[in-house]
Amino acid sequence: MTQHTARTRALPRLAPITAALVAALAGIAAAPDATASSHREAPFITTAPKVDGTDFYMFSSYEAGRAGYVTLLANYQPLQAAYGGPNYFKMDPNAQYEIHVDHNGDALEDLTFQFRFQNKFKGITLPIGDKNVAIPLTQAGSVTEPNAAALNVNEQFTLDIVRGDRRTGTRASVTNAAGGSKTFDKPSDNIGSKTIPDYPAYADKHLYTVAIPGCDKPGRLFVGQRKDPFAVNLGTIFDLVNAPVSVITDPQLIGAVPNTIDDANVTTLALEVHQTCLTKGEEPVIGGWTTASLRQGTLLDPTPRSGHQTTALSGGAWVQVSRLGMPLVNEVVIGLPDKDRFNGSKPRDDAQFADYVTNPTLPALLEIALALPGAAPQNLPRTDLVTTFLTGIPGLNQPKNVVPSEMLRLNTSIAPVPFAQQNRLGVVGNILAGGSDFAGYPNGRRPKDDIVDISLVAVMGGLCMANGDTDALGLGADCRPSAVPLGATAFKLHDAVDQAVAPLMDRFPYLATPLPGAQ
Repeated sequence: MTQHTARTRALPRLAPITAALVAALAGIAAAPDATASSHREAPFITTAPKVDGTDFYMFSSYEAGRAGYVTLLANYQPLQAAYGGPNYFKMDPNAQYEIHVDHNGDALEDLTFQFRFQNKFKGITLPIGDKNVAIPLTQAGSVTEPNAAALNVNEQFTLDIVRGDRRTGTRASVTNAAGGSKTFDKPSDNIGSKTIPDYPAYADKHLYTVAIPGCDKPGRLFVGQRKDPFAVNLGTIFDLVNAPVSVITDPQLIGAVPNTIDDANVTTLALEVHQTCLTKGEEPVIGGWTTASLRQGTLLDPTPRSGHQTTALSGGAWVQVSRLGMPLVNEVVIGLPDKDRFNGSKPRDDAQFADYVTNPTLPALLEIALALPGAAPQNLPRTDLVTTFLTGIPGLNQPKNVVPSEMLRLNTSIAPVPFAQQNRLGVVGNILAGGSDFAGYPNGRRPKDDIVDISLVAVMGGLCMANGDTDALGLGADCRPSAVPLGATAFKLHDAVDQAVAPLMDRFPYLATPLPGAQ
């Protein structure tokens, strides 16, 4: 079956969802304005911030002229202070960073994009008296070009595509369409305006058009520091939601407090690939997630050589230490004893974590935190959360032969919505507002989607309010309004920080210029 046929057949399935949601939410929509991801989320990963994945995005590209493309963004190294010199936030050359795609719903990776980094030390010296002495900084002057002479350390990376199993599949190199090089330069972090006078222009010189083996259409690639796109009331949330119920249920106060991490940067691995290279033809829904792995053994070198890029000698098999698909899962769904296990696991083995989804503790914790006894939904097991997190929603983003597993799922046959028209609450938010945007979370994830607020609504029963008494969305017969003690109030929950005002771009790589260390 051709891709065109698959897309044509998938689109009509959205009509019943639209009608069901509109009918179920009609009364709620009449109410007044009823309209972090993964930072240091597990014990081990706090000791290895260079391989700590913070956010994963996968969405149909909404940049003008890029119809048919899918953008995948994997952010690493959380909470970067822009002034973090003298070494700043270079990627780990002893790590392997990966973006995985499942194109048939079987919970196994079919495509893996593997990133490996190298730090090229130049050993810049200055004449001091009768000696040439190595400088202590990462730069010795102004930087305007890739691999500038003034850069004392130049970060480079390679990108491979693996088809099949990530370790044993068929491997090939992604190359620069201009010249065929297998090695790419990563821009220096945004040290400040004296070192890098025009950072946006400098960063754009590291945006590559690439040839992807097995794909007849060119892709795009960028790896570099960006302003953290996530907006969250971080400290308040983890201090047992230290905010009055009157605030977090008042739609007028969605942007009442500033974004806690508005002063932080991240490092982004950004890919844009044509959807025909990611799908299998008959199935328009793809699943995606990102991981990072380290070598099994590491020894410290007691006498590192001058100019050597590490004092750690690594070897042995790759061991996965970070995993991120759907946002917030390991942070607020997986229990503390299993967080490291989740980070090392694969989607095909997710049955071991099922209790955390079917019988979640977060609603009960919110009862305690907000002094709202009895507020947790009563439809146990939570089939609505199983559908949202483990299978995708029927008719929206569920593969036809899905194996339950945690990953971000995107229906590539659903057209993107321009940035300005995107609703921060994704699919349900647009229906509440009378719109027709099915291109947002939980159908993939765009940078503008307010996943904190959407997740609060979902975990406290908002989807069951929409499911109604007829199981209109296929979320389970017990997932009905009578099982939601908060009722329509579930749709008003928010963290008082507005994701929609976070600075973003409307073009690849979509995330904003990183904050400078100095003006």
